[in-house]
Amino acid sequence: MSQPSEPHAIDALRLAFDLAPVGMCVTEERVVVLCNPAFGQMFGYAPQELAGRPLAPLYPSENEYLHIGRLGLPVMRDQGTYGDERIMKRRDGSLFWCHVVGRALDRARPFAHAVWMFEDISPRRRVAGELTAREREVAQHLVAGCTSKQIARHLELSPRTVEAHRARLMKKLGAATHGELVARLVGAGAAT
Repeated sequence: MSQPSEPHAIDALRLAFDLAPVGMCVTEERVVVLCNPAFGQMFGYAPQELAGRPLAPLYPSENEYLHIGRLGLPVMRDQGTYGDERIMKRRDGSLFWCHVVGRALDRARPFAHAVWMFEDISPRRRVAGELTAREREVAQHLVAGCTSKQIARHLELSPRTVEAHRARLMKKLGAATHGELVARLVGAGAAT
């Protein structure tokens, strides 16, 4: 069997990118260079509207955008990839949980050129209630299985402050135990 000619291979790659059932984008220094229709639709934009725009407005807040960058950069330098589940923001301001995985072209400069996959996981994980930016950050780490001490290190807070945020989350979501809180954050508990 012969190799496909170069134009056919490029057409096939473009077709795969455009028809992928998940959002995909190529970034340079955290600015969208190219994205597929699924990525644009997920955030409420036409793909061409996002080209040349920074990723920051797709986050609930500037602090959350910066926080994810601080978390992801050293991991991408070390491993070449980074992934997590985080809350993102649509064009209309609504928030949703998203599974994100990225790969750097050059591990020494991970954000210089990267390819990202975004999967909207809101059908199985709803954003719970009206949470503050810090509560969303704490929630992200709680659903990842981090302890209060680990969260405190990641967010550069005291463990006591993390516990206070966790207590407020429990009250807002009507959770009696840590397990119930995590279940509600991941969408397995009562509707919130």
